Amino acid sequence: MPPSLTSLTDEAAIAFDNIADRAANLVNPTLRLGVTGLSRAGKTVFISSLVHNLLHGGRLPLFEPVRSGRVSATRLEEQPDDAVPRFQYEDHIRALVRDRVWPDSTRAISELRLTIEYKSASGWNRMFSPGRLSIDIVDYPGEWLLDLPLLGQDFRQFSEATTDLARTGIRAELARDWLDLCAAIDMDAPANEMVARQLATTFTTYLRACKADERSLSTLPPGRFLMPGDLDGSPALTFAPLVGIPETRAPKGSLRAMMERRYEAYKSVVVKPFFREHFARLDRQIVLVDALQAINRGPEAVQDLERALADVLACFRAGTNNMLTSLIRRRIDRVLVAATKADHLHHESHDRLQAITRRLVDRAIQTIGMSGAGIDVMAIASVRATREATVKRDGHELPVIVGTPIEGEKVGADRFDGMRKTAVFPGDLPEDPLAFFRSIDEGAEHLDLPDLDIVRFRPPLIEETAGGITLSVPHIRLDRAMQFLFGDRLA
Repeated sequence: MPPSLTSLTDEAAIAFDNIADRAANLVNPTLRLGVTGLSRAGKTVFISSLVHNLLHGGRLPLFEPVRSGRVSATRLEEQPDDAVPRFQYEDHIRALVRDRVWPDSTRAISELRLTIEYKSASGWNRMFSPGRLSIDIVDYPGEWLLDLPLLGQDFRQFSEATTDLARTGIRAELARDWLDLCAAIDMDAPANEMVARQLATTFTTYLRACKADERSLSTLPPGRFLMPGDLDGSPALTFAPLVGIPETRAPKGSLRAMMERRYEAYKSVVVKPFFREHFARLDRQIVLVDALQAINRGPEAVQDLERALADVLACFRAGTNNMLTSLIRRRIDRVLVAATKADHLHHESHDRLQAITRRLVDRAIQTIGMSGAGIDVMAIASVRATREATVKRDGHELPVIVGTPIEGEKVGADRFDGMRKTAVFPGDLPEDPLAFFRSIDEGAEHLDLPDLDIVRFRPPLIEETAGGITLSVPHIRLDRAMQFLFGDRLA
C-alpha cells in the first residue's frame, strides 16, 4: 500500500497488533483469511460452503490435505476477537440446505474461527509442528475496501475524482440532480445543516442508482453511504463531494469547511479503524467477483468493475513475508480473485469466464505482482445450484443447465414460481474473451456482446444418507480455491 495512506502513528499501532498476533501464533498457529467482494458476489455463500464442506467431509479432490487423508479433524471454535460479530454460519447454512434460499448478504464485518487438525506430510515438520491450524475467516463488504484509497486523498482530490467520474457515460444522467445542486450552491457561504443534508441525500441517491441491478456499476465510494449501519444520520456521513473546489483555504465556518471537516472525520472514524484493526492484520485474501453480472450489463459496467478491482487490489499490502515484516508490516502473500456463479454457465465457458476475469485484473496484477505476492484467478461456484444436460433443438444437441429458478425469474415469456425445474441455455462467452476487451479499449460504442441468459437459481436440494446424515454442499473448484489459500499451511 502506498505509504501516504498511513502515518507513523498508524504504522506503530499496526506493528503492535502484529507482534501480539505473532506471539499468540507461537501457542496456536493461525492464518487470517480475508473474504471480500462487491455486492452480490457471494461472500456469505463462499464462507458457508467452505466451512460446511470441511466439517462434513465434502468432495475436495483438489485440496491435497483432505485427498491424502492427512486431515484428522475439523471444528469450529470460539473466535479470538470479542468485539467483532461472529459469522453466523449455522443460520446461513440452514437457509441454504433446509430452506433452499440464499442467505442475507454481508452488511458489516464478522469473523469465524475454523480449526483443522492434520498430520504433516513431512516427518521433520511433524517433530516441530503441533499439527493444528486455526483459520480466522474475516468477512467484510468490498465497499469498505474501496474506501481505503480515500486515506491518501484530501477533500479536494476526492471531489475532483468523484465528479470527473460522475460526468462519464450513464453516470452523467444519474448524477444530474446532485451535480446541479452542487452548481447552485455557494460553497464558501456560511455552513447550513439543511444544505449539507440535501447534498448528502442527493449524492447517496446517485450512488444507489449506480449500484442498481440494471446498471451494476462497482466504483462507489464512500462505501458506508450505501450501508451506513449505526452511523446513519451522523455528521461523518452527512457530506458530499463538491464541484470546482479552489485551491485556496476554505473560509472558516463555510459550507466547504464543514464538508472538508466531515470528510476527514469519515476517514478517522470509519476508514482508519477498519484498516488498522482488521485489514492490516490479514495473511491471505480472496476477492469474489460477479463478472457475469457486469458482462450482462455491457461495456460500461465491465470497465467500472475493472476500475473497482484495480482500486481494491492496489490497497493490499501484497508481497512475501519474512521474520521482520511479519512482526512490523505484515503482508498478504496470497491473493485469489474468483469469478463466482460459474454454475450459471456450461462448463465449456468456464475457462472463458476465467480469462475474462484475469483480464479484468491484469493491470492491477502487474502493479502489485512485482512485490512477490502469489496471485491467482479462477472461476468457481461456492454452491453449485445447477447440473448440466443436453437437449435437442432443430436437430442439434444444445448444452443446457438445469435447476430451479428463483420465484419471479423469467425466461422469455415464462415466469417461474420457485418450485419448478427447467433447462436453460445460458449462451456462450466468446471463444476469444480478450477480443471483448480490445473493443472496449478501442472505444467502440456498440459492441457485439455475448447474448447471455443468466437466470438466478435456488440452492440445490441436498440429499441425506440412509442414516439421516446431510451430504456436503456441491461446488465447482472450491477445493482448488482452498488449496491455493491455505493448502501450503497444512503441508
